[in-house]
Amino acid sequence: MSVTEGMTSNLQPRRWPSRNLTGCGGQLTGCDTHGMSGMTAACATRGSVLIPCHSPRWSAQDSSDSCSEEDEAPSTPQRLTPLEQLHLDMRQDEKTVRELTVGRRVGFYKVRGEIGCGNFSRVKLGVHVLTKDKVAIKILDKTRLDPKTQRLLSREISSMERLHHPNIIRLYEVVETLSRLYLVMEYAAGGELYTRVSTEGRLSDTESKIVFSQILAAVKHMHEHDVVHRDLKAENIFCCHSGLVKVGDFGFSRLSRRDETLDTFCGSPPYAAPELFRDERYVGVYVDVWALGVILFFMVSGTMPFRADTVPKLRRLILEGAFCVPPWVPPPCCRLIQGLLRPVPAERWALDQSMGCGWLLPVEMTRAPGPPQSDPLHLAVSRPDELREDEAEACEALRALGVTAEHIRDTRSCNSRSPVTGLYRILLHGAQKRRATEQPPAIMQLTMDPRVERLRAYRHTSKLCVVS
Repeated sequence: MSVTEGMTSNLQPRRWPSRNLTGCGGQLTGCDTHGMSGMTAACATRGSVLIPCHSPRWSAQDSSDSCSEEDEAPSTPQRLTPLEQLHLDMRQDEKTVRELTVGRRVGFYKVRGEIGCGNFSRVKLGVHVLTKDKVAIKILDKTRLDPKTQRLLSREISSMERLHHPNIIRLYEVVETLSRLYLVMEYAAGGELYTRVSTEGRLSDTESKIVFSQILAAVKHMHEHDVVHRDLKAENIFCCHSGLVKVGDFGFSRLSRRDETLDTFCGSPPYAAPELFRDERYVGVYVDVWALGVILFFMVSGTMPFRADTVPKLRRLILEGAFCVPPWVPPPCCRLIQGLLRPVPAERWALDQSMGCGWLLPVEMTRAPGPPQSDPLHLAVSRPDELREDEAEACEALRALGVTAEHIRDTRSCNSRSPVTGLYRILLHGAQKRRATEQPPAIMQLTMDPRVERLRAYRHTSKLCVVS
């Protein structure tokens, strides 16, 4: 018996008049209410609702003219599931409808205060109405997006869909209206690494090892999956609980091919590699490696390696490649910084070489678990004994909320643009957190020197990419 068969038999889903329950149609038609999602605002529009607006509580037999005495007896309507109650509120509850209209709700999310902003977007705190999980909602005004920015946004979504790592911010759902696009992402309550260092001062040697090893693991995962970030900086490293950090903001990222190079200047000038200032075609992974060196320097010193009042002066300093590591930085860490900040791109330390350096020897590196099934559609073809523990827990939570097999089947081809997919990803992520799959690395006590095994340094031969 498949999982969805079990869901059907347990829940006895009602027979709705419409078969399109996905809510993944993209734009609204007929109205646009400041972020009100298509699943509610255009209830009668095909592909715009998770559960149709007209949801009869009685069958045809209940309303027939020829009823038996038993049928004439009053019957009690079935109790609404949390999902059904939510949809009913989104259509009929005055407060909920008003919140949707003014933008204080987006789809299944309540929108709270602003937690960040960028050139083309704002980031607000959100809360999923059904799970009560906090999320970060990136809001973009589609009327202000030129074709270039639209391409960058498409790449950002593609990159985040491609990556699954404990140290990378997750994308849960994409909600689109006529005028706005909402990226619903994992929320990191600890804020930016830049803010932490700027307000509390440089990190200790142990803290720096724990944080930097996680950043290295995340970037290695990106490069292994043909993604270059191109905007690595302390402002895009986000702190979570108990020393856990995550890399986010993939607005300048892109997929790459092995034999390609790039020619677009991306990122922040203080983190930019020398080749970017020379207007040369460059290798994306080398640019990321240079930025890692700048981040590490900032973490252990509290300052930037190249400091200037103007961009031209900053450019000259970076091209010269001259910087001074503070005396309190341990020599092994100093060697790593110097290896990452080499002016010649091909001479910079590879990520494997960096992860095996003497400074990081005591750190037990983060290893990404097997790629999760981020699309709930696999529940329709899997038996219960074929699911991992976290997937089975998420599936049970879906059932408890009122998600049926029919809802899951109707998410086909929607990817992240489905409220069912967003709900499943949040539940799955919560199940993984409870199983301690997201923990910062530990510092081991070395009793012997493992360098012969771990220090297998080699020159970087990773993949290249190009901007069209």
